[in-house]
Amino acid sequence: MSDLTYLQAVVLGVVQGITEFLPVSSSAHLAITQRWYALDPESLPMHVFDGLVHIGTTLAVFIVFAGSLRLYGHRLIGELSSRWTGKRYALRILLLGVLATIPTGVIGLGLKKTFERAFGEPVWIGVGLLTTGLLLAVTACVGRGKRGWKDFAWWRAVLVGTAQGIAIWPGVSRSGSTICAATFCGLRRRWAAEFSFFIAIPAILGATALKLREAFAMSAENALPIAWGPVLVGAAVSLVVGVLSLRLLLGAVRRAKLHYFSYYCWAVGVLVIAKVL
Repeated sequence: MSDLTYLQAVVLGVVQGITEFLPVSSSAHLAITQRWYALDPESLPMHVFDGLVHIGTTLAVFIVFAGSLRLYGHRLIGELSSRWTGKRYALRILLLGVLATIPTGVIGLGLKKTFERAFGEPVWIGVGLLTTGLLLAVTACVGRGKRGWKDFAWWRAVLVGTAQGIAIWPGVSRSGSTICAATFCGLRRRWAAEFSFFIAIPAILGATALKLREAFAMSAENALPIAWGPVLVGAAVSLVVGVLSLRLLLGAVRRAKLHYFSYYCWAVGVLVIAKVL
């Protein structure tokens, strides 16, 4: 395994920032890029790097949705007050988010070893990309959603959370699968995207915590050096690029153009299965 250089960190940060939000699977692209650079994804330095670039992209969510999150927080605090007399939509969204997070955690923890083994098999990464492409293509046939939060049933939130859990499979896009699932459930496009990233925050932070915990356990067993300079640069790059790519995705969702990304997923999926990438 080669040491992580600044150039590699920048490239990986760009890849993470773009693919974490665009519906093309960050896990597949990181696995492909790490293989190009002969970097061991199970090594201590890469565990730390993966954890920090995911923190970078999580911060991108907070930056892009700062206004919406601030308004939501104020509304939620108001609704929790005993003096509140109106509809409790913010509390309902919170409960839906919790319900969506449960199947994500169950699938992620229950099938963790299976997902990790799939990362080492290019054919399964390719299958995941082809599946993502199919989901995105189907969105072109789905009409404009009309459901709001008041008629978004609990089982629909569980379905979206299940899609997020399945997206841990390499090659299956988290943003693509959750936005598609919410859209198929009839949620309005803008809210489908916002709900997708609302439930992404605990999912990404949870996965990051597991990565860093594994890194701490590995550091206790050996004293492999960590190139903190490249790691921090990669995290900063993932944050900046993540903000740009997230805004690009939201524009594509609003214009109902998600299916355009299906052609890219199919092309990369075929190349991965054919072992060209």
